[in-house]
Amino acid sequence: MKKFTLQEIAALTESTLVGNPNHLINNVDSLENAGSEDASFLANPRYRTSVSQSKAGVICIESTFPVEEGKNFLLSDNPSITFQKIVKILLLPQINSGFKGIHPSVIIHESAEIGQNVQIGPSVVIDKNTKIGNGCIIYPFTFIGPNSCLGEDCVIYSHVTIREKTILGNRVILQPGVVIGSCGFGYTTDQNGQHYKLEQLGSVIIEDDVEIGANTTIDRARFKVTRIGKGTKIDNLVQIAHNVSLGPDNIVVSQTGIAGSVKTGKSVMFGGQVGVVGHVEIASNVMIATRGGVSKSIDKPGKYGGSPVIPLPKHNREQARVRNIPKYLAQIEELTKRIEELEKAALIINNTKTKI
Repeated sequence: MKKFTLQEIAALTESTLVGNPNHLINNVDSLENAGSEDASFLANPRYRTSVSQSKAGVICIESTFPVEEGKNFLLSDNPSITFQKIVKILLLPQINSGFKGIHPSVIIHESAEIGQNVQIGPSVVIDKNTKIGNGCIIYPFTFIGPNSCLGEDCVIYSHVTIREKTILGNRVILQPGVVIGSCGFGYTTDQNGQHYKLEQLGSVIIEDDVEIGANTTIDRARFKVTRIGKGTKIDNLVQIAHNVSLGPDNIVVSQTGIAGSVKTGKSVMFGGQVGVVGHVEIASNVMIATRGGVSKSIDKPGKYGGSPVIPLPKHNREQARVRNIPKYLAQIEELTKRIEELEKAALIINNTKTKI
């Protein structure tokens, strides 16, 4: 494993070094487990005591964090990002595929165009009129359909299906099992109850710097385009239906389902298992909490929760009341007993007065 000096790492990560520039680093680990040749980081000030106890060869910290004499530090505005840069420098070259160039088992249509420095693993199929940009890495058992286009430096992991007329921007990452451009779920039903498939003739556009998690599916549009905006990150096991348009820098967490023709703004975040009905619009800077149900458009930024979703503070107050229901029931039962006792006492008093 190649070793880097801290001077080299500081230059590559654009951070400020405090410590020995000649100290060698060749791995990464947590603050608790790191050794003298490991890099680590502190992202949460609550764990600052771990810095003093750590044996890490260098620790990434915020520029405002006090440094300790005798230790090596890399200072930056975001130590997590600095640490991730180190991970890429040290470890990514080790996990790249051992298959270089284009494997002889690959099937490439004669009309396809393959860029420079492309790596294609065993048993990949690339159909007609497809373009693969420079620097792309395509892992084994992937299918890329006709008239599709991959930008530069894309990474397509094993068993991915990219169907016809799909366009990927630059630096797109598709994790194993992703399906892009599958048919939207559209049927019409006749008077006899038989279902007839509506052909999905559109395409999918995945913009630059998008990452899509394992076994996520994105359907192509019926006529026009399903679009995933620049910088959006999608977790595993997400379903995005036809004609959806996600804005830039969205976050979609696992098991979320977004129905057809939904449109989102910038920096929208969906928690896990969120459901969104079709044909609604969601404004920029909206966060939907886990298991939220979006039944109508949201036109104001903010945090929302519940099903159907309401502003998150209101939802939390309602949930607190729900959790207190057993206590309320016990109080009602106690009050009922006291009322019954008082009624019995009043009845006795009334009977006594009547006799007198």
